[in-house]
Amino acid sequence: MSTPKTKSFESSLEELERIVRELEQGELPLEKSLELFEQGVKLSRECQERLNQAERRIEILIRDNQGRPTMKPLEAGEVADNE
Repeated sequence: MSTPKTKSFESSLEELERIVRELEQGELPLEKSLELFEQGVKLSRECQERLNQAERRIEILIRDNQGRPTMKPLEAGEVADNE
């Protein structure tokens, strides 16, 4: 199995979702639940950091010719218009 640093965002997210499903069933012994919870927290942090990195990259890519960001936050459900 690959190390967490080489996993894609999608595979990390899938693993996190699997862990959540297992924990929600509530049928695991305490020690196994704690182990999965720790793995889930680690995966959650890794995914959040990757999202933060992607956001920073996007901000850099959409700066105007004077280096100022040219963006506005999208509201939930809003679709970006192609201006």
